[in-house]
This record gives sequence, structure tokens and C-alpha cells, in this order.
Amino acid sequence: MNSTAPEWKNLPGPDRITRTVLPNGAVLLVFSNFNAPSVHLVGLLEVGSIADPPGKLGLANFTAAMLSRGTHRRAFADFHRELESRGASLVYSCGSRDTWLRGKALAEDAGMLFDLASDGLSQPVFAPDYLERTRKQLLAGLAIRDQDTDEVASLLFDQALFAGHPYGQPTDGFSADIQAISREDLLSFHTRTYRPQGMLIAVSGALEAVQALELAEKTFGAWPSKQAGATDSLPALPEPPVGIIRRHRFIEEKSQTDLILGTLGPARISEDFFPAFVGNNILGQFGLMGRIGASVRSKSGLAYHASSSLTGWQDVGTWEFSAGTNPQHLEKTIRLIRREIKRFVSSPVTPAELSDSQSHLIGRLPLSLESNAGLAGALIHMERYALGLDYYQRYPALIQSVSAERILESARRYLHPDRLVIASAGPGEDIS
Repeated sequence: MNSTAPEWKNLPGPDRITRTVLPNGAVLLVFSNFNAPSVHLVGLLEVGSIADPPGKLGLANFTAAMLSRGTHRRAFADFHRELESRGASLVYSCGSRDTWLRGKALAEDAGMLFDLASDGLSQPVFAPDYLERTRKQLLAGLAIRDQDTDEVASLLFDQALFAGHPYGQPTDGFSADIQAISREDLLSFHTRTYRPQGMLIAVSGALEAVQALELAEKTFGAWPSKQAGATDSLPALPEPPVGIIRRHRFIEEKSQTDLILGTLGPARISEDFFPAFVGNNILGQFGLMGRIGASVRSKSGLAYHASSSLTGWQDVGTWEFSAGTNPQHLEKTIRLIRREIKRFVSSPVTPAELSDSQSHLIGRLPLSLESNAGLAGALIHMERYALGLDYYQRYPALIQSVSAERILESARRYLHPDRLVIASAGPGEDIS
């Protein structure tokens, strides 16, 4: 792979990334890229749904949804008028571990974007009228979620795989929880969990590093650091399944069943992650969704889609297999996927599969970093998992170093065809 080609020259590295720790503990990463006259801003705050208290699931997500609904400095209309009048955007969202902000604007409006983004994070007002409007929107989203076969299968999977752990809770909660959340809950949660220490701020676009630092110090840097509130310690992570755990939810008036099966996978920082990452590409991603797609979709014609995915966090990961199929073909689809897992852990991948997958994974990297949005996300990824500022420059060598033997070793450590959570939703009687 020719890493000197033009598309490789824009890869972020220590020679082009400026990293600064602000006095309040926030970390700023800047990548100047003048290929487009825009700026993308991505922020990551270490608070997510795992901090939701019992009976108030969805509180972190509700809080994030209110950040752009008005602040102590700006009413809702003023907040959004500033964005819309300049063709800019700013969105807050919440995951299991983190709260995100993602914004973009023309470079000449970068000051406005920084100001609004920090204002929403640090000074939300939680106005009662917009709180109730947001509650209705969240409840409507839950009603839609509960009729979506893919969403329900995913929820059942998480609940079974992470039983008794916050990772098994839905980020958006349940209707009864959302109804129970008060303005006082939102204010208390924000005061207790939101703080600048450890926050990551990534900037990519037509802005010099010194300009970005000046803006960050003026906005995010003005957010006073504060002592973390008391939080309950998380329970220990569950052990992988020791057998087959089966779940199914009946949803009426559906013609398709969505299926998810899988188990725990390597954490993002584990030595097993890269072998599993390359192996997963062979198993259920490359080409027409790898071996899984070839067996379930192409050869047997049993599924509308069939693939696998690998997700790694700081402490654990998941290795999942998904398919959408006619309800009559559900059990056969499950058998075929389990058969491919068994074959995958029985013998090494072929030299051709390995070479093709490595070329694919390396070749698509420059494409993922073409945009300022992709570059800002890459900066966050490197810092979040302590991968090093030269990570993307080392990435081709890391991929090329993965051997068929290491893939097999990693797969055998995590994948067992008879030790899986199997969750589905659609026609058919409930299984719980």
C-alpha cells in the first residue's frame, strides 16, 4: 500500500496535530485543514446513561436533549437563530458512557460555534415549557422504538448480554422513566456530572491552531472546573454466556423478523482488538458482507441483510451478528450463522481472504478522513483510547501485522457457537 500517494498526505499525525490541556482540565486537539472553508467541532464529555439512577433511566439522554433548548445567556429562539442565520449546525447526543456535541460552521463563524457549543454544555436553563416539549418528543421516539423490530432486538440483546449491568439499559430509557423525570432531576444531574475536567474538544478545518486555542480558552476554558459529584460504582462486568440465551419479542403487523446474536468481544485497547477487527471484516463485512453474507444472503437467499460487527469500548466490547429475514426462515438463519462461526473458529482464514481484507481496511482509511467531520472524529478516537497521535500513520502497519494465526487465536477466545445471546423481534410468540 503506497502511503506516499496524495490521499495519504492528509492523515493526522503528531507533526500536524496541536494538543493542549486547558487550565480547567479540558483537552483541545486541533488539525488545520484548509481544503474547505469550514470548521468542524466535536466534543466528548465523560457522562452517559450508565450514570442514570434507578427509576430514571434516560435521564442522561434527556439532559443532553435539553442542552440546545435555551441557556442562561440565550433563549431557545436566540440560540437557534444564531445557527440558522449562518448556515451552521450544532447537535448534542448521549451514549452509554459519553455525551457528544457535533457542530460545523464556516471558518469565519468559528467563534459563534465555539460560544454556542460551550454555552449549551455549561449553562443550560432547562426551561419548563421546552422541557415538556422535549419530553413529548422523547416519548414519541420511544413509541416508535417499541415498534421497530431492529431496535427491539437490539434492546433484548443488550439486556440479556449485560444482565444486571448499566450497559444493558437503553440510553433513551422507558416511557415510565421519562414521565417521572422532573426539572429538578435534570438540574441535579447536570450539576453533579457535567464538568470540563477530562472533556475532549477536537477541531478540524480552516483555522490555525493558535486561533482555535484562543477561541477554546475564551469559551470552553471559561467553564470553571469543579469537584466531581459522588457516583455509584459500576457493578462488575458480566461473564460471557455459558450457553444459548434466547429472547424474542412479538410485534404485531410485521412481515420481517430482525435478528441479533453475539457475545462479549475485546475492549478497544486489548491486544486482541486488531486481530478480531480484521477477522470480523472477513467474517461479516468485506465484499457482500463476508462469509456471513455469502452463506445466509447470497447462497441461501434467507435474509434481506446479514453481517457482523465488532464494537470496542474502554473496558469491554461486543461481537454481534445481525440479519433481517422472513419469519419462516428465522431458525434456519440462526443455524447458518452459528455454522459460520463454528467454521471460523475451526481453521485459519485463507491467505487470499486475509490479503484482500487488509487491502480493503487500509485502502478505505484515507476516504474516512477526507472530510473535516471525519478528521475531528479521528482526533477524538485517538485521544479517547490513548492510541497516540501517530495512530493513523501506524494504522497500515498495524493491519498488515495481523496474521491468520492471530485471527484464529482471538476468535477462539471470544466466539463459541454454543455460547451466544440470540435475540429477535417480529412475528412469533415471546421468548423470555
